[in-house]
Amino acid sequence: MTGLPVSMRVMNLAHFVTRNARRLPDGPALVWGERTWTWAAIDAAVSALAAGLRARGIAKGDRILVHSKNCLDMYVSMFAAFRLGAVWVPTNFRLTPQEVVPLAIDSGAKALLCHADFPDHAAAVAAGCPGLGFTWSIGSADFGEAEVGAVVAAHAGTRVEDAPVTYHDPCWFFFTSGTTGRSKAAVLTHGQMAFVVTNHLADLVPGSTERDASLVVAPLSHGAGVHQLVLGARGAPSILMPGDRFDIDEAYRLIERHRVTNLFTVPTILKMLAEHPAADRYDHSSLRHVIYAGAPMYREDQKTALRRLGPVIVQYFGLGEVTGNITVLPPALHTLEDGPDARIGTCGFERTGMQVQIQDDEGRELAPGETGEICVIGPAVFAGYHENPEANAKAFRDGWFRTGDLGHMDEAGFLYITGRASDMYISGGSNIYPREIEEKILTHPGIAEVAVVGVPDPTWGEVGIAVCVTREGASVSELDVVTFLTSKIARYKMPKRVLFWEALPKSGYGKVPKRMVRDELEARGELAVPLAAARG
Repeated sequence: MTGLPVSMRVMNLAHFVTRNARRLPDGPALVWGERTWTWAAIDAAVSALAAGLRARGIAKGDRILVHSKNCLDMYVSMFAAFRLGAVWVPTNFRLTPQEVVPLAIDSGAKALLCHADFPDHAAAVAAGCPGLGFTWSIGSADFGEAEVGAVVAAHAGTRVEDAPVTYHDPCWFFFTSGTTGRSKAAVLTHGQMAFVVTNHLADLVPGSTERDASLVVAPLSHGAGVHQLVLGARGAPSILMPGDRFDIDEAYRLIERHRVTNLFTVPTILKMLAEHPAADRYDHSSLRHVIYAGAPMYREDQKTALRRLGPVIVQYFGLGEVTGNITVLPPALHTLEDGPDARIGTCGFERTGMQVQIQDDEGRELAPGETGEICVIGPAVFAGYHENPEANAKAFRDGWFRTGDLGHMDEAGFLYITGRASDMYISGGSNIYPREIEEKILTHPGIAEVAVVGVPDPTWGEVGIAVCVTREGASVSELDVVTFLTSKIARYKMPKRVLFWEALPKSGYGKVPKRMVRDELEARGELAVPLAAARG
């Protein structure tokens, strides 16, 4: 068809708050400790903060860096940035000052909103980011020219309308976790995120309304922030943990008190929730969707979660660059039995509106069962990395986003992740995928956690080291693990060493990056051991 007007104008994401304030003015929007803010109060605070930022020179397209723990002002800052047509640039509050500075520089931040607990971060960014115009503190602090709460109070009653935006206008710089190098700013746009919200509501938390409630157990700077935006679109309240330390007993208390219906987390945290005795002390029958993502969940951990929480767990696979929208495995497909219909190890099927393909190194689609790179197209794919043409050239091929993850699909279209391309190692000419070995080790009753990494070896090129964490009270030796694996994996896949640590290193998002495991191995001097001769 020709002659039709073409419009890329889309809804500004801040309209979610406006709509909720009209329809549900007295409905709970945010709960933090003993305080509850209504949608009318949140909408007023968003406008007041937007007015203050505008008065200070922030305009459409400007980037606002936010370094903060989860709190009211951080939540409000997201929608205030959106309302102005500015770009919200949150960072993980667990990063060091030296890690935050390059993010400020790379994003071109014009303003910094920094939690009062992080004066060193504020000072480092102010000194290292020449384009920074000003710093405001979140909470009372000795740094910054103003405090966010005071700014909101000073502009109370001022109404700021949503800036007009197009599909491609950026709204959020979502920093990748940086497990393979320096973090990059993935550009998320208003149009893309409107699709993401709709997709999450359809595929992850279907049937959600304002009568639902979500518990926030992860930093709002990343996946949890997306999830709260999704629930906010339905007018449902978000409940913040009262402290910045994850307290499982408190989490269950809040679930019972607020009749929480959903939460978003990562496999390591879900494992902790499922294994904790608090699961038996509190009523968690209100839960309908316990969503885990960020890494595949081991089969034994899935079973534990199903036994303790019931048929409520939902898995999705998706990177920050695709905002979580690649596959979904809903509750009905999480089974306790390991029968032929269980599809053990799958992370689900394609999300609504998205297409997934397994490709070889030349970009050719591979047949079912063949291992290759997981690639994806669809409206949830990000606009690219901010001012990083080299990274963009590597990330896209013929319009497909290359995830860097390896896997295969079965005949029915269910996806199975083998691991990160960077995690795979080659030993004696054979490709070895750590996840396969980790799954087998975790079936040992005495092993709670494990990470298998490939390290250089003069004889075989690379060999595997398995780092295990035993369950409380269990006594397991290297020989025990090797004997246990003998009938379960081929000899060439057998780790050449098995180590036992009190805990595995974890990122600020609860993941266990293999890079951090390798770094710890090196720090402990384990890489100096002649691996080829470690067990003969």
